[in-house]
Amino acid sequence: MKKLNIVLAGPRGKMGSEAIKMIEQESSFQLVAYIDRIPNYASSFPTYTSINECFENEKIDIFLDLTNPETAKKHVQIALEYAVPSVIGTTGFSHEELRDLTSLSKKKQVGIIIAPNFSIGAILMMKFSEMASTYFDDAEIVELHHPNKLDSPSGTSLKTAQMMKKNMNKKQEEPHQARGLVVDGVPIHSVRLPGLLAHQEVLFGKEGEGLSIRHDTFDRKSFMPGIKLALKQVIHLHELIYGLEHFIN
Repeated sequence: MKKLNIVLAGPRGKMGSEAIKMIEQESSFQLVAYIDRIPNYASSFPTYTSINECFENEKIDIFLDLTNPETAKKHVQIALEYAVPSVIGTTGFSHEELRDLTSLSKKKQVGIIIAPNFSIGAILMMKFSEMASTYFDDAEIVELHHPNKLDSPSGTSLKTAQMMKKNMNKKQEEPHQARGLVVDGVPIHSVRLPGLLAHQEVLFGKEGEGLSIRHDTFDRKSFMPGIKLALKQVIHLHELIYGLEHFIN
C-alpha cells in the first residue's frame, strides 16, 4: 500500500509533537519534512524554513499545519498554489477568509479541511447541541481554555453557535452587560485560566427544565484520531470543508 507523504508545519508545538507520534504509528502515513522557524530541527527529516522551498523539493501528498492563525493563513494559500491538499488545525479564520478560500479551492479542485476542533468528543458535543437547539430556543455557551490560547471566543464555540443558529427560533441579538459576546444569536462566555486545557459547556433552558451538554479535553492525545481522520479524508476532496462534523454520521 502506498503511503501518503505528509509535511508538518509546527513540529515543536504540543500538538505538533503528538501529531508526529501519531503519523509515525500509522502505517499509511509517512513524514517527509518539517516546516519550522528553526532549520535542522530534526535529523530524521529535512526541516525547511521556507514553505515554497519545501514544496519545490519534496514529493507531498498532504500538508498538515499546526502552527498559529497568522502563519496558517499564509501557508494554506501557498499550498493551494502548489495544488497540495491541506489539513489546518488552527482557528482564527474570518467568514470572509473562509469564503474566499472555499471559492479558490473549488476553482483549483484542491481539498482543504479546517477544523476548529479535532476531538471526536467535542464534535459530538457540537452535533448534540445542534440537535438540542431544535427544541430549546434559549442557550448560552461557556468555553474555558488555557491562558495561552490566542483567540477568544474559541473557534469551537463559534462553530457550535453557527450549527445551532439554523434551528433556534428565538435570537438573542442585543448585547447585555456581562452576558458575553453574542454570536449567531447565542451568548458566548470565554474563560482563560492556568490549569485548563480545552472545555466547553452549552447550557439550554426553557420553562421548568434545563439541559447541559459538556465536553472536557484533558490531554492533546484526544485530538489525534480527528487529525488522522482529516488526513485520510482530505485527499478525496475538491474544495474546503470547515469542521470535522461533516465526516461523522
